[in-house]
Amino acid sequence: MAYANDCDAPATLKILVAGGFGAGKTTFVSAVSEIEPLSTEELLSDLSAAADPLNGVEAKSTTTVALDFGRLTLDERHVLYLFGTPGQHRFWFLWEELCAGALGAVVLADTRRLADCFPAVDFFERRGIGFVVAVNEFDGGHRYGPEEVREAVGLGPEVPVVRCDARLASSGTGTLAALVRHLLCMSTAGSSAGSSSSESGEPS
Repeated sequence: MAYANDCDAPATLKILVAGGFGAGKTTFVSAVSEIEPLSTEELLSDLSAAADPLNGVEAKSTTTVALDFGRLTLDERHVLYLFGTPGQHRFWFLWEELCAGALGAVVLADTRRLADCFPAVDFFERRGIGFVVAVNEFDGGHRYGPEEVREAVGLGPEVPVVRCDARLASSGTGTLAALVRHLLCMSTAGSSAGSSSSESGEPS
């Protein structure tokens, strides 16, 4: 993702919002976006029932078939461009295109279908893209603590796990702020490791 040439201009960061089918990605992007969000939602049909099982999300009537897009000025230094990924298996080929230039990701986890977030976690881990796991606390869903989710998903201690209500702009903004802090920590750690290698004469 290209940064602005003007040193006084805020840095633009491409962030993905991923997770399983029905985890709240479209809701999250819509809640935090400061512009009218772009959405590619279509009505679910009877023909898609076998491909998109609604166990645990029976009230869901639409689905994203390409992407969601929104923008958020996080602070005077960071403007985030948000790209929500489609959740169904048959649209995962789009993830490779969407992740080009992405600096980080929010993985939404629905505790009613926690295993649905595993593919997104694996996707970003394999590509070395920093991410946070945001537990979207649906009404009526079981409340798990962050460490319970960390253990269930098999996350390392360095990956932040936060609680989130995708319907609330304040909650979504807090999640994105946690991601930016995580990315900055990763960048600092990487720079420190590179400096140590250079000083010891080892290739970085």
